[in-house]
Amino acid sequence: MRYDNLGASLHPRMTQAPSSQNLTGIWHGLYSYLDGRPSVSFVATLIEAGATVSGTTHEPSGELGEPKATLYATLAGRRQGASVAFLKTYERAGPRYLSAIAYHGMLSGDGTEIEGAWLIPGGSWGKFLMIRSAGKAEALRRKAFERA
Repeated sequence: MRYDNLGASLHPRMTQAPSSQNLTGIWHGLYSYLDGRPSVSFVATLIEAGATVSGTTHEPSGELGEPKATLYATLAGRRQGASVAFLKTYERAGPRYLSAIAYHGMLSGDGTEIEGAWLIPGGSWGKFLMIRSAGKAEALRRKAFERA
């Protein structure tokens, strides 16, 4: 699956004004299912280089009857203005986690939130929200400015 055209059907606001916020940093998130299963919290480390977004996530395994473990995944995607799209691929997580999950969201104007939808092709879908503190975003801007 290609990720450069993800989300046109998931999020109608793809033409929102561009943002100059860099996504690099630690993000705390939550994704939810539409079928009533409990939401899952995660931590994502994002790296933005040009229009490319990459990174990793970790989250608790949450299915009933599963032994408690931490699931790890890699992220690979793109950003165009405020639109952020990436594929999440779990690492060594078992047969239930073989499909890549497509995420598409919009970056808030202050660069502290990404909100959108996720989709497992041919499977389920739901919503997600990722948040970083404004203080951390400001520190990143300041550091980038000092280098220039």
